[in-house]
Amino acid sequence: MNAIRPYQSYVYAYPHKTAYRPLADRPSLRELWAAERKDALSLYLHIPFCGVRCGFCNLFTRIGAPDELTTRYLDALERQATAVREALGDADPVRFTAAAFGGGTPTFLTAAELARLCDIAEQGMGADLGTVPLSVETSPATATADRLAVLAERGATRLSIGVQSFVDEEARAAVRPQRRADVDAALGRIRDAGFPVLNIDLIYGIDGQTGATWRRSLDAALSWRPEELYLYPLYVRPLTGLGRRAAADADEAWDAQRLRLYREGRDHLLAHGYEQVSMRMFRRADAPAQGPDDHACQTDGMIGLGCGARSYTSGLHYSFDYAVDMGEIRRIIDDYTSADDFSRAEVGRPIDGNEARRRHLLQSLLQSRGMPVAEYAARFGNHPGDDFPVELSGFAERGWLEETGGLLRLTAEGLAHSDALGPAMFSPAVRSAMVAYEAK
Repeated sequence: MNAIRPYQSYVYAYPHKTAYRPLADRPSLRELWAAERKDALSLYLHIPFCGVRCGFCNLFTRIGAPDELTTRYLDALERQATAVREALGDADPVRFTAAAFGGGTPTFLTAAELARLCDIAEQGMGADLGTVPLSVETSPATATADRLAVLAERGATRLSIGVQSFVDEEARAAVRPQRRADVDAALGRIRDAGFPVLNIDLIYGIDGQTGATWRRSLDAALSWRPEELYLYPLYVRPLTGLGRRAAADADEAWDAQRLRLYREGRDHLLAHGYEQVSMRMFRRADAPAQGPDDHACQTDGMIGLGCGARSYTSGLHYSFDYAVDMGEIRRIIDDYTSADDFSRAEVGRPIDGNEARRRHLLQSLLQSRGMPVAEYAARFGNHPGDDFPVELSGFAERGWLEETGGLLRLTAEGLAHSDALGPAMFSPAVRSAMVAYEAK
């Protein structure tokens, strides 16, 4: 059996934005949402600003915000919220069951601007931030007491902080300027603010990282008793800071190092009372719940506001233009802040029955709890093995997949190879569109 490289792509959404294309008909949002259920929506607000851009980052974000750009961005966000809420209409109930502020770094905004962001979510979209789970991303430099106080007062239930490494030398190797003392101070402020859930992001596979330094970061994170920990493998992507300096993605020895560090990290967290939710996510066994476990934004529908956000209906995933290059990102942000008409979908990808099956299977299988086979059959009319015989039998032959107790679920090795298994489920059409995409 041929070997498969374990680190190909992180499947956090399917299809990826590189499979999106400009929509020739620019369908109206009112038409897109007319027949959709709107009583269990996710709301995502995207803030595309950071103080610095880490060497591994390929997210849609720019460094700094000169000339009152944050004000103009929030003005545009408010215009978009008004247009989207009007498009949703009032004929059927509109209810949000989860909300998130992401980026970029949402806490790049000032405390007053964060309050305005919450107003846009609540008054513009009708989300009740005080009663639904609200997750917010932050960074050590921007997790200031005044910002955290606003978020705590407005109902944030989860703060996720990107630390990546508690070892200063490793942070520098990842082109992430930070000091351990500043990280610990930020974590102290987050704990003092009293958020129910603290998540800490760590990265393995950094140049110079060893098993000993990896455990040092893990233990430093564990000392804060975070309710969640995400362990991310380092990727080197085109047009990023590291991507301009190295071609490490072609190094099989690096694959082996990352896989070894993943297993060490997984076993360390399991031994300290954490449960594995996915390849990346670990949750403390006594952590409070964050909303219904069966909520999935790609199934139940999502509204994304901001020029880097995506939205999901059952038949179309849509967004604005996508880029990684800083110059292109600045252009897209400038176009967004000057726009007046947000009533139509600009860029996206239609989702047919086959893609809906793949999406459902991906978002279920990549979770450690697995997928109830009866649930899939009720939704799509078939056993998943009938719809995807080649892929699923191939996973089972490798020891990655098993069906037991009515669940189709990944084995421990299957979870370890999630970044190979996920891309293997992409449809030929999506894979072809991603290959044809011209990075910008």
